[in-house]
Amino acid sequence: MKVVVCIKQVPDTKGGVSFNPDGTLNRAAMLAIMNPDDKAGLEAALRLKDEYGAEVTVLTMGLPKATDVLREAIAMGADKGILVTDRVLGGADTWATSTTIAGALRNLEYDLIITGRQAIDGDTAQVGPQIAEHLGLPVISYAQKIEVEGNKVRVQRQYDDRYHVLEAEMPCLITALSELNEPRYMTPGGIFDACAAEITTWGRADLKDVDDSNLGLKGSPTKIAKASDKVKKGAGTKVTPDSPEEAAQYITDRLLEKHII
Repeated sequence: MKVVVCIKQVPDTKGGVSFNPDGTLNRAAMLAIMNPDDKAGLEAALRLKDEYGAEVTVLTMGLPKATDVLREAIAMGADKGILVTDRVLGGADTWATSTTIAGALRNLEYDLIITGRQAIDGDTAQVGPQIAEHLGLPVISYAQKIEVEGNKVRVQRQYDDRYHVLEAEMPCLITALSELNEPRYMTPGGIFDACAAEITTWGRADLKDVDDSNLGLKGSPTKIAKASDKVKKGAGTKVTPDSPEEAAQYITDRLLEKHII
């Protein structure tokens, strides 16, 4: 079994974010981590490796420093890492990103592709299903449990207060929730292996069956109207009621005033 996991290096939002003049994220200036949903998808792939001997390849699109998350994945147990990077791919929205990743995936053999449900820097949940559409694959999203039987995969798909049980023949694509599992830690031996591992790097010339008009900022139909860091809240209004009853009455009055109750 061959499993490809698409992972993304995202800004560590605890340290704040920075923007370029065109409104895109200045990724080079920010601390970065592996996207949580993607890490859960990676753990799912590694469990398939533990159980069935699956070969796990991790693929990411980003700046050269995105090799950090590929090495982290290898330290956790992945077999290979592929970085897709090129200046012409910068500033991509979900459409351009999924087009690029699909072009890279056409170079690989796979039974199963796993992506995260969504990235914490965009929260669109669009890239995974779009990749499946580009490649003509069935897709099961919001996976909270994954099982493999023969050439079929059975998934519990999260849905409101319940879940759907869906089955698809491989090859197919699954988008994983961070709640899917508890990702393992890197091992000391894995860290040594990751440091020595050769990361494959692909550029625009390595993408199959893609058109330049669908790549990068110029190929992105989504345009950013405005971007900003977290809006800081004011200090608010401080009151010192004389009794619990008066405090409760004050809160009730304010909620009624704002039509919350």
